[in-house]
Amino acid sequence: MKKLLMVLGIMLLGGAFTTQKLSARSIEITVAGPFDDVVAALKKGDVSGLASYLDNNVEINIAGKSNSYSKAQAEIILKDFFSKNQVKSFELVHQGGDNSRFGIGNMTTGSGNYRVSFFLQKKGGTMVLNELRFENK
Repeated sequence: MKKLLMVLGIMLLGGAFTTQKLSARSIEITVAGPFDDVVAALKKGDVSGLASYLDNNVEINIAGKSNSYSKAQAEIILKDFFSKNQVKSFELVHQGGDNSRFGIGNMTTGSGNYRVSFFLQKKGGTMVLNELRFENK
Protein backbone atom coordinates (compact mmCIF):
# COMPACT_ATOMS: atom_id res chain seq x y z
CA MET A 1 0.00 0.00 0.00
CA LYS A 2 2.85 2.42 0.85
CA LYS A 3 4.47 1.71 -2.51
CA LEU A 4 1.21 2.45 -4.33
CA LEU A 5 0.78 5.76 -2.49
CA MET A 6 4.40 6.70 -3.20
CA VAL A 7 4.01 5.95 -6.94
CA LEU A 8 0.77 7.97 -7.09
CA GLY A 9 2.45 10.86 -5.25
CA ILE A 10 5.35 10.89 -7.69
CA MET A 11 2.97 10.82 -10.65
CA LEU A 12 0.99 13.75 -9.26
CA LEU A 13 4.14 15.78 -8.61
CA GLY A 14 5.44 14.96 -12.09
CA GLY A 15 2.13 16.17 -13.57
CA ALA A 16 2.29 19.41 -11.61
CA PHE A 17 5.82 20.15 -12.88
CA THR A 18 4.79 19.37 -16.44
CA THR A 19 1.87 21.77 -16.18
CA GLN A 20 4.13 24.53 -14.88
CA LYS A 21 6.61 23.99 -17.67
CA LEU A 22 3.87 24.19 -20.30
CA SER A 23 2.56 27.40 -18.76
CA ALA A 24 6.01 28.98 -18.77
CA ARG A 25 6.51 28.01 -22.42
CA SER A 26 3.22 29.53 -23.51
CA ILE A 27 4.17 32.80 -21.80
CA GLU A 28 7.49 32.88 -23.65
CA ILE A 29 5.76 32.36 -26.96
CA THR A 30 3.12 35.04 -26.49
CA VAL A 31 5.39 37.76 -25.11
CA ALA A 32 7.13 39.63 -27.91
CA GLY A 33 8.75 43.01 -27.94
CA PRO A 34 8.91 45.74 -30.54
CA PHE A 35 12.09 44.31 -32.08
CA ASP A 36 10.52 40.88 -32.61
CA ASP A 37 7.32 42.48 -33.91
CA VAL A 38 9.27 44.49 -36.51
CA VAL A 39 11.13 41.35 -37.64
CA ALA A 40 7.81 39.48 -37.94
CA ALA A 41 6.31 42.36 -39.96
CA LEU A 42 9.29 42.40 -42.32
CA LYS A 43 8.96 38.64 -42.85
CA LYS A 44 5.37 39.17 -44.02
CA GLY A 45 5.70 42.56 -45.68
CA ASP A 46 3.13 43.73 -43.11
CA VAL A 47 2.92 47.51 -43.35
CA SER A 48 0.39 47.75 -40.49
CA GLY A 49 2.77 45.85 -38.23
CA LEU A 50 5.59 48.24 -39.09
CA ALA A 51 3.36 51.33 -38.91
CA SER A 52 2.43 50.63 -35.31
CA TYR A 53 6.07 51.31 -34.35
CA LEU A 54 6.90 54.19 -36.72
CA ASP A 55 8.23 57.34 -35.10
CA ASN A 56 6.66 60.72 -35.95
CA ASN A 57 9.49 61.24 -38.46
CA VAL A 58 11.13 58.27 -40.17
CA GLU A 59 14.12 58.07 -42.47
CA ILE A 60 13.52 55.61 -45.29
CA ASN A 61 16.14 54.62 -47.83
CA ILE A 62 15.00 52.49 -50.75
CA ALA A 63 17.66 51.54 -53.30
CA GLY A 64 19.74 54.65 -52.60
CA LYS A 65 16.85 57.12 -52.50
CA SER A 66 16.71 58.47 -48.97
CA ASN A 67 14.34 60.92 -47.37
CA SER A 68 12.76 61.78 -44.05
CA TYR A 69 9.00 61.25 -43.93
CA SER A 70 6.17 61.86 -41.51
CA LYS A 71 4.58 58.75 -40.07
CA ALA A 72 1.65 58.98 -42.55
CA GLN A 73 3.98 59.49 -45.53
CA ALA A 74 6.23 56.64 -44.41
CA GLU A 75 3.26 54.29 -44.28
CA ILE A 76 2.35 55.22 -47.88
CA ILE A 77 5.97 54.72 -49.03
CA LEU A 78 6.11 51.30 -47.34
CA LYS A 79 2.75 50.23 -48.84
CA ASP A 80 4.06 51.16 -52.26
CA PHE A 81 7.35 49.30 -51.71
CA PHE A 82 5.70 46.09 -50.48
CA SER A 83 3.03 46.17 -53.22
CA LYS A 84 5.84 46.19 -55.81
CA ASN A 85 8.09 43.79 -53.86
CA GLN A 86 6.11 40.91 -52.41
CA VAL A 87 8.18 39.37 -49.61
CA LYS A 88 9.14 35.74 -50.09
CA SER A 89 11.51 35.56 -47.11
CA PHE A 90 13.37 37.65 -44.58
CA GLU A 91 16.28 36.33 -42.55
CA LEU A 92 17.69 38.34 -39.67
CA VAL A 93 21.49 38.02 -39.77
CA HIS A 94 22.62 40.54 -37.16
CA GLN A 95 21.15 42.47 -34.26
CA GLY A 96 22.39 44.53 -31.38
CA GLY A 97 21.91 47.38 -28.98
CA ASP A 98 20.39 47.94 -25.56
CA ASN A 99 18.53 51.24 -25.21
CA SER A 100 18.30 51.46 -28.98
CA ARG A 101 18.14 48.33 -31.13
CA PHE A 102 19.14 47.61 -34.70
CA GLY A 103 18.69 44.68 -37.02
CA ILE A 104 20.19 43.72 -40.36
CA GLY A 105 18.76 41.04 -42.58
CA ASN A 106 18.37 39.68 -46.07
CA MET A 107 15.02 40.00 -47.80
CA THR A 108 14.02 38.08 -50.89
CA THR A 109 11.10 39.54 -52.84
CA GLY A 110 9.35 38.71 -56.07
CA SER A 111 11.30 41.46 -57.84
CA GLY A 112 14.72 41.38 -56.19
CA ASN A 113 16.87 40.86 -53.13
CA TYR A 114 17.50 43.50 -50.49
CA ARG A 115 19.76 44.03 -47.54
CA VAL A 116 17.44 45.50 -44.91
CA SER A 117 18.50 47.43 -41.84
CA PHE A 118 16.26 49.02 -39.26
CA PHE A 119 16.75 51.03 -36.10
CA LEU A 120 14.51 51.23 -33.04
CA GLN A 121 15.10 53.96 -30.48
CA LYS A 122 13.66 54.34 -27.01
CA LYS A 123 11.34 57.33 -26.88
CA GLY A 124 9.49 57.90 -23.65
CA GLY A 125 8.44 54.49 -22.41
CA THR A 126 8.28 52.82 -25.83
CA MET A 127 10.52 51.81 -28.71
CA VAL A 128 9.94 53.55 -32.04
CA LEU A 129 11.15 52.69 -35.52
CA ASN A 130 13.01 55.72 -36.84
CA GLU A 131 15.02 54.35 -39.77
CA LEU A 132 14.49 51.70 -42.46
CA ARG A 133 16.88 50.89 -45.29
CA PHE A 134 16.24 48.60 -48.26
CA GLU A 135 19.47 48.30 -50.27
CA ASN A 136 19.70 46.30 -53.49
CA LYS A 137 21.93 43.24 -53.19
